[in-house]
Amino acid sequence: MFSEKYILVTGGTGFVGSAFIKRLLQDNAFVRAAVRREIYELQKGLDLVQVGDLTPDIDWQGALSGVDLVVHLAARVHVMHDEAVDPLAEFRRVNVEGTLNLARQAALAGVRRFVFVSSIKVNGESTVLGKPFSAHDNLDPQDPYGISKYEAERGLLELASETGMEVVIIRPPLVYGPGVKANFASMMSWLDRGIPLPLGAVHNQRSFVAVDNLVDLIVTCLDHPKAANQIFLVSDGEDLSTTELLQRMGRALGKPARLIPVPVGVMQGAANLLGKGAVAQRLFGSLQVDSSKARDLLGWKPVVTVYEALQKTADAFNSLHKK
Repeated sequence: MFSEKYILVTGGTGFVGSAFIKRLLQDNAFVRAAVRREIYELQKGLDLVQVGDLTPDIDWQGALSGVDLVVHLAARVHVMHDEAVDPLAEFRRVNVEGTLNLARQAALAGVRRFVFVSSIKVNGESTVLGKPFSAHDNLDPQDPYGISKYEAERGLLELASETGMEVVIIRPPLVYGPGVKANFASMMSWLDRGIPLPLGAVHNQRSFVAVDNLVDLIVTCLDHPKAANQIFLVSDGEDLSTTELLQRMGRALGKPARLIPVPVGVMQGAANLLGKGAVAQRLFGSLQVDSSKARDLLGWKPVVTVYEALQKTADAFNSLHKK
């Protein structure tokens, strides 16, 4: 499937990156992981290069030697309480300037294709129920992270037109799977401890993507001829309400969710009074993704179902927390 040239992966020690590298090695690809510090155990077929933090002035020449494909996963990620004095400037420094610095050097080094994992936040923060985001929408990034990903996308597409290096952009929603952190892990902890939650009457719809499905689409985009210079949205293909997600995750954990059907309007009002409107949006609002372009153009389809992915995620959580 792959040539004997290297695939350079940035962010290889992250949640998605580690799963992606594992898949590439299973497929017998030649992989070079660019990491901040040497914490990766060398595996057969894996080359390691330390580059430090993703900044606009990194010299990528050594890392790009003999590389045919770049998959750029490293980024300054979205956080709920950003402590930077100027968050947008910091996001731009890493996610825009750092990304375009790598891409320019990749084009000069003769890299054939550059795959950039962006974010659904480029499209916006929410959708009207039943009207999912698509790859052809007018874009509405609203926070510094989403704006920085949007600006990086624009710069990459301009570079592709100037240099001939192919660019592929993938925008995932929330990614989950074994080892997931942040809010998804917190949700599992609440369920595991049997905490009653006032979320039994939420009728929104949200798209998610299992890490196995995201990884499979990235692999598909590495060499599919029709992926060149395209933008793809990705999801599991089955949307869930917050209530449904908690119920199904509870069953997977073996800890049925204890949900109280509090009206959403009451909870939304309370959240607004407490200054937690952004948190409420994630719990009560809809964010649906139309991934039909990947299916229609590339013939791609999810490799795991929501049921299978939630069970794998729950099994990993139980294995870690029941020792």
